[in-house]
Amino acid sequence: MKRELGIARCGLACCLCSENISCAGCDSGQCPDKDVCANRKCSISKGIKHCYECSEACQKGLLSKIKSYSFTEFAKRYGEDTLLDCLERNEKMGVVYHREGINGDYDAFDDVEALINFIKTGKR
Repeated sequence: MKRELGIARCGLACCLCSENISCAGCDSGQCPDKDVCANRKCSISKGIKHCYECSEACQKGLLSKIKSYSFTEFAKRYGEDTLLDCLERNEKMGVVYHREGINGDYDAFDDVEALINFIKTGKR
């Protein structure tokens, strides 16, 4: 885990991403989608660093996906440090963020609360 990369504006875990090895995170300016990311544009326009800091109930951009939405909701409820702690612990327990392509253990959910519980416990 590259904890220093933290959580992307949309809630995805830059710290666990294996998709682009040379990427230094969401705000590094190196993200290949930085110019088209709706969540990045919106949060910058509102002067906030993450979608979890926003008071609006929103599902635009990557927040339309359950993983991003659930990670954002988790950070809103418990804080980014707690999210990072849980992701790090889960990784050590064998939970995989990306297995083949961009899918991994956190993608196996269709219920936000079930995924939030999985983040908290690392268990299904």
